[in-house]
Amino acid sequence: MVQKLSSKERQKALDTLKYWKKVRGRDAIHKAFRFKDFNEAFGFMTRVAIKAEQMDHHPEWSNVYRNVTVVLTTHDVTGLSSLDLELASKMDSEAA
Repeated sequence: MVQKLSSKERQKALDTLKYWKKVRGRDAIHKAFRFKDFNEAFGFMTRVAIKAEQMDHHPEWSNVYRNVTVVLTTHDVTGLSSLDLELASKMDSEAA
């Protein structure tokens, strides 16, 4: 079973993830992605959805036209875990 990150682990992770920020009032991180158009945004979400399903770890996200807003947290541990860091890294790679 996955473990909740300690405060030190959480801060170290945020230092390595570009533009990911802590969500105020929650043990979660968030990031806003902006793409050229809706097609690119939807393609990104599709690629990430496949990875998320394989991980059995699903983001909280929304899409409006070319913008995708993401919140990551692990509900099973009520906070951040290594799964969130892995998915955040995957999202960054897919968006690049």
